[in-house]
Amino acid sequence: MNSNASSLPADGAPPALLMVGLGRMGANMARRLAANGATVHGHDRSMAARAALAGTTPQFPVTLHEQLSEAVAALAAPRMIWLMLPAGAPTQQTIDRLLPILSPGDILIDGGNANYLDSKARGQALAARGVEFVDCGVSGGIWGLQNGYCLMYGASPDAAGIVAPVMRRLAVSATDGWLHCGPVGAGHFVKMIHNGIEYGRMQSLAAGFALLAGRSDFELKLGEIGELWRHGSVVKSWLLDLTAQALQDPDAINQVAPVVADSGEGRWTVEESMRQGTPAPVIAMAMMSRFDSQGKADTGNKLLALMRKGFGGHAVTGAPKDDSR
Repeated sequence: MNSNASSLPADGAPPALLMVGLGRMGANMARRLAANGATVHGHDRSMAARAALAGTTPQFPVTLHEQLSEAVAALAAPRMIWLMLPAGAPTQQTIDRLLPILSPGDILIDGGNANYLDSKARGQALAARGVEFVDCGVSGGIWGLQNGYCLMYGASPDAAGIVAPVMRRLAVSATDGWLHCGPVGAGHFVKMIHNGIEYGRMQSLAAGFALLAGRSDFELKLGEIGELWRHGSVVKSWLLDLTAQALQDPDAINQVAPVVADSGEGRWTVEESMRQGTPAPVIAMAMMSRFDSQGKADTGNKLLALMRKGFGGHAVTGAPKDDSR
C-alpha cells in the first residue's frame, strides 16, 4: 500500500490538469484521467495527435487546444501542467515557452524519461519563480490505459499532496502503483534505475532463448517453453509474458532486423554506476549489447579480424560487395 494513501483528501477530487504531449503515452494518460473523473485539457503541436485523441473524446472527454498559451489560460490558478515529451531539447524548449506564462503556486510535472540531474536543475530554477516542479517516472507502456501505470515521483511535500489525487487515478489502483519517492529528482532517479534493471532482464531472457534455439537437434518449441515458464517458474514476469507471446509465431522473429534502440536511461544508469563506483555489470553488459546491435561494434570487430590475420595468418571474411554502384 502506498504510504500517501492515508493522507488523501476525503473526496480525492483532482484539480483540472493540462496534458502537454499527446503521443502514445500522453494521450492514454489523458484518457485514463478523464475516464476516472478528472477535468483534462490537452495540447500537442501535432494536429494529427490532437485529431487522434479527439476521436475518442465521447468516451474520454478531453478539451483540446491548438495553442499552448490558450491551453494554459483555460486552467484556473493554481494550474497543474503535465509534460509527456521526449527528454532533452523538446522538454526544455516547452518549459522555456511555459515560463513566461506560469505563476507562483503553479505545478509543472515532467512525466517523460528525463535525466534526474536535469530534473534537479529544473526544480531549482522553477522554485526560484515560485513554481513547484514534480519529476515523475512513468512505467506501464501502452497497457497503462487499461491496467494503470506505475508512478514514481519526486516533489516537495506540499506539491506531493496536491498531485496525489491525480497519481492515484492514473495508477493501478488508489493504493498501489504510485509513490512519492523523495525530493525533486528522486522520481526520475528511481525510474532510471528501474529501466536499467529492465535492460538487464530483457537481455537475459533474449540470451536464454537464443541458447535454446542453438540446440536445433532437440527441436525445441520456444513458444511452448515460454508459455511453460509463465506458470510457477521463478523467472515468470511481464517481460516473459511478452516474450512468450512474441514466440507464438516462429516466423515473426525472422521479420525483425537484429537492431535494438536505446532511449537514454540505460546509458544514464551506467554513468551513475561509474559516478558512484557501485558495480552494475549486468546492466552495463546489456547496454553494450544494444550498442553492438546498432553496428557500433563493427569497426572493432573488423580490427580484431585483421589482428588475427596479422599474428596468425588467419583468413578474414570479405565485406559484401555493394552492387548499387
